[in-house]
This record gives sequence, structure tokens and C-alpha cells, in this order.
Amino acid sequence: MIRLFSTFGLLSSMVMTPLSTAGEPFSVILRHGTILDGSGGRPVLGDVAINGDTVAAVGDLRGAEARKEIDATGLAIAPGFINMLSWATESLIHDGRSQSDIRQGVTLEVFGEGMSMGPLNATMKKEMVEAQGDIKFPVRWTTLGQYLEFLVRRGVSCNVASFVGATTVRVHEIGYADRPPTPAELERMRKLVRQAMTEGALGVGSSLIYAPAFYAKTDELIALAKVAGEYGGIYISHLRSEGNRFLEALDELIAIAREAAAPAEVYHLKAAGASNWPKMDAAIQRIDAARAAGLRITADMYTYTAGATGLDAAMPPWVQEGGYKAWAERLKDPGIRERVRKEMATPTDQWESLYLAAGSAEKVLLVGFKNEKLKPLTGKTLAEVAALRGKSPEETAMDLVVEDGSRVGTVYFLMSEENVRKQLKLPWVSFDSDAGSLAPEGVFLKSNPHPRAYGNFARLLGKYVRDERMIPLEEAIRRLTSFPAENLKLDRRGRLKPGYFADLVVFDPAKIQDHATFEKPHQFATGVVHVFVNGTQVLRNGEHTGAKPGRVVRGPGWKQKSR
Repeated sequence: MIRLFSTFGLLSSMVMTPLSTAGEPFSVILRHGTILDGSGGRPVLGDVAINGDTVAAVGDLRGAEARKEIDATGLAIAPGFINMLSWATESLIHDGRSQSDIRQGVTLEVFGEGMSMGPLNATMKKEMVEAQGDIKFPVRWTTLGQYLEFLVRRGVSCNVASFVGATTVRVHEIGYADRPPTPAELERMRKLVRQAMTEGALGVGSSLIYAPAFYAKTDELIALAKVAGEYGGIYISHLRSEGNRFLEALDELIAIAREAAAPAEVYHLKAAGASNWPKMDAAIQRIDAARAAGLRITADMYTYTAGATGLDAAMPPWVQEGGYKAWAERLKDPGIRERVRKEMATPTDQWESLYLAAGSAEKVLLVGFKNEKLKPLTGKTLAEVAALRGKSPEETAMDLVVEDGSRVGTVYFLMSEENVRKQLKLPWVSFDSDAGSLAPEGVFLKSNPHPRAYGNFARLLGKYVRDERMIPLEEAIRRLTSFPAENLKLDRRGRLKPGYFADLVVFDPAKIQDHATFEKPHQFATGVVHVFVNGTQVLRNGEHTGAKPGRVVRGPGWKQKSR
């Protein structure tokens, strides 16, 4: 610990006023830990006490009693980490333990990149069931708030929160058509956003490279973001381009923030494709300038040079109009296939091709299939499958989409390590996994996730903070905790402070480590020792306790229903 914390100067001790009834023991005291309270300030040696679901005291608690004590000597104690972009929407239905993230210290999963689990209409519910792959579940909710409550009733170890998807409200009103909404449709979309905000949505999320989100114009997004802003929410977006039109797409996000009078965040900040890597400096300058002008522009990121999505990101949006069934049917037409093949192979700035950004079919990894017959291809590159089939990569991609009944889970190797390191140093960047929360067992083993599902946060703290000293540990903790909590205006989350909810992670800075690889992704991270969610211990000595105390965490627009 001396080596790890020597750059902070001498560790001091502190005392905060305890919240407890005189003479009564605390529920839990964590003793003799190195406290990183989430503020970004210097670490201190001391104790943390919990009463019920809240932090009761932080500091020197010698003489205080507790019903349970945990020795944290040599360990760091921090607020629970916030995953700013989680796709655990289905994995938590299957297994509420959230193991791959809990074992990295993540206590809050934030959903809603473009598509959210509500609001739904009858057609959308039917489509959701039809689209299910290995994880099957009935859709017993309609609104976004109902979905989050459904998760908590089933039992989850982590807290859950969500943006409402701009794509979701678009599909709710106009389906998958490539056209702007009518004034009446747009007003109904705004009404759906308003309802979601009062249910506790954090804001509006968009994902603009994908159909049908691609069809939304800037004015439509401004209209939705304005509603979110009225309730204290933010606009958050997978930009319309992270590649050939990266800077123009960033300008669009800044314009939406300005016109909607709402904060805005860039999902998984990146410059995709080697020819676009030099644009990162200009992107950072644009965000810094917008912030200096008074706009609250932020970003989040994952700590890898590859992204993961589907083969839809390799094909032009026009062929996908109407949804998956219409897309697959078009791909059976020889004339359309030839046009798609040419467009897949031709550089353009009219739509975002991750296939071209990757540079070759060797850098496109196939990781998730719905069709049991195709699962043996899991872990092979598109180039390898094309060679097995004796077809071009473009033809093979089209065939796989048709045969699988899905967009096919795909990893694209897109980014530079230099830019990852550059982004890590930015004070306005938080962190996300952009993945589900899994376990190396059962149904989860039927596909290969991106290793970020098991390692993103441990990789940050192990590789980049401890081993490479890219940023100080206390700054990394701030950007995992209080920074995103304050951006989202969360109630009493993100700090170790009396009265705040007791979401805590106790980890060994000398040992925290990711182990998941692209070849063998189903491997838990190590080095996190204890995790508490709302005062209940969900990880004890590195093993899951089975407890599921997670709650819905709501944004500032939430209005509690009258009883």
C-alpha cells in the first residue's frame, strides 16, 4: 500500500459526524481501510460504518461498536461503481446476481442506449419475444418504469436505472419507416418521454448509426431532448458517426444540447477506423470549447480498442428499413444483394460502416448467434467463415443475418490504444462496459461476449491506474462514482458520506485485475473483496453471497405516485 499511495503524500485520518442513535451499535463497520470517498480528494486511513441502507459514519471510529466488523487493512474502500452504459437488460432477467459486474465493484447498471425496455405497445412486445435468443422471458410490462420495477421484484444484486430510448419512442409511434414523424406523432413521442421522465428515466438516449434511429433528423432529437431537459434529465448519444463524420456528428450533439437547454453526453467516446484516429484531438478541443462556453458536455468510454454490436453495422440503413424481417427478406433478392455488397465494400460518409472501419474481414469477430446450427461459428472471424463457405465476406455477412434470424453479435477492432490512453486522462469522461452482466455458466456460455463484460472496470484500475499510472487512483474512483452520479443528478449516490446510500466496494489496489480475453471472455476479474448494495453485502471475500438488494435508481423527474 505504501508504494500504491506514495504519490498522494501522507495519508491522513478524518472524522465525519456519525448518523446513529447514541449507544446503539452500527450495523457494520469496515475497519482500517484506505478510504477513497469519491470526491477525488486524497485517500485517508479510517473506518466506514453502515446503518441499515446508508453510510452512517466515515473516519476514525475507534471505540464504536457494530453488529458486524470487517477488517479492511491494506484494502481500498470506495463508493460502488456506476456503469454508464450497460446492456444487462436481459441478462439480469435470467440471473439477477449481476456477477461479472458485481465482482468488479459495479453497484449501478444504467441502461437505455437508443433502445430501452419501455415504453412498449402490443406490436413491440410481440417483436421483443420473437427476437429473443438464448435468454427467454415473458414481457410483462409496458412502460420503462414498470420494467425496472419488474427487475427489482424478481431480485437483482445491483441497482438499476435507465434512459428512455429515442429509438423506442420512435418505433412506438411510427415503426421502422424512413420518414420524419408528423407533428401529431412527434407530440405523442414527446408525451412518452414525459411519462418516462416522471417514472424516473435519467433522460433520452439515442444510437444514431442504426436503423431506424438513423432516420431521425436533428430537429426530432432536439424536441425529445427538450422534454428530458425540462425534468432535469440529459441527452446521451451514440453519435451519428464515430468515423468518417465523427466531428460533424459531435457538432450535432453539441447543437442538440444548446437548442434543448439540456446537458449532453457522448456514449463510448471513440474515433473508429485508422484514418479517423487523428480526429480525436479535434474532438476533445470541441468538447472543451463547448464546456468553456457553458454547456455541460461529458462522455463515457470502455477500456478496449474493439467495439461490439451486430452485422447491421456493416450494412447500409436503407436495406434495414421496416425492421429485421423486412431486412432479411430483402437480402434474399439477388438484385438487392448485389447493391448491398457493393455498398458494403465502398468507402462512404453517408452511413457508418464498422466493417470498413475495421479495415478487413479478419478484424470482424463473430461472437453471438441465435440459431443453434450456427453456434459452432462462435469465435471465428468473418474472413474465416467466408473462406469455409467459399464466398466473399460481404455475401457471407448477408447470409448469416438471414440464416440466424438476428443481426448476429459481432466484435469490430476499430480504435487505437493511443486514443484510449488519451481519453482516460480527460476529467469529463466516465466509464461503461457496453455489455451485459454475466457469469461463466449455463446459458451465458452459448455465446462469446466482448471481454469488457467481465473486465472493463478491473482493467481500468489494474492496467491503466496501477500498472501504467495513467491517472491517480483517487481520480479514477471519482470518475467511477461521484462524477456520473452528479451528472445524472442521482439522490445520495456516488460518495462515501453520512446519509448516502451504502453502495460500497472494498478492493485490493495491488491485485485488482481483468482476465477476460477475446479468445476466452468468460473469466471473472479478481481483486474485489467485498461489495455492499444498499447496505447489504452481495460479495464477501470475493464470492457472491446470493443477496439481491438492488433497487430502482430514479432521475430527478420522478414523481412518486400518490398512495
